[in-house]
Amino acid sequence: MRGTEGEGAGGPAATEDLLYDVIRRLWPLHRTVVRAVERELADTGMTAGEHALLDALRTEGPRTVPQLARSMGLDRQPVQRWVNHAAELGLVVTAPNPAHRRSPLIRLTTEGTAAIRGVQQFEATELRQRLADLPAEDVRTALHVLDRLGEEFRHLANGSRVQPEETDSQGSRDSRRSEGSNGRNRSNGNSDGHDDRPAPPPLMHKGRSGE
Repeated sequence: MRGTEGEGAGGPAATEDLLYDVIRRLWPLHRTVVRAVERELADTGMTAGEHALLDALRTEGPRTVPQLARSMGLDRQPVQRWVNHAAELGLVVTAPNPAHRRSPLIRLTTEGTAAIRGVQQFEATELRQRLADLPAEDVRTALHVLDRLGEEFRHLANGSRVQPEETDSQGSRDSRRSEGSNGRNRSNGNSDGHDDRPAPPPLMHKGRSGE
């Protein structure tokens, strides 16, 4: 897949190689982060997925299970299991949803807010100590690249990448294909509809809502 043009430093081929290197590192990094978070959570009763769930609720406020699943990029089933277990631990509760009576809102309890705050304060301290030499601008660049990769791969996963012949004479895209053939995200779960992959747990979220 590597081209022959622009082989010099900074050319298209060089950028392509760098992007492949980023993508190759994502899965090992994800697994390593999950293991590290699971070690931190060993005495809390929480899993890495529930850590991600609580972080999403702390960041976004009360949400339904479908909303949480969409924001976390997962199927509903694993998110529902995390909600159920977090409720057993007293970390979340359900609340009436004025917009949809059959889909209650999930919100943090006082104990859940304290739990995720405590874990993230520890994580933030660890990050400051271990990555103190990493410039903030480098982190911003990494976030920009990861956001762009996520956006483009979502298009690929949804089957919504626009082919050249689908662009009109003004260069605009055919809106009929913008969301894929059925307008919905395709499931990345197993054959039974479950997706047991742990969500990548966010590490540091200073200054967000729910402080």
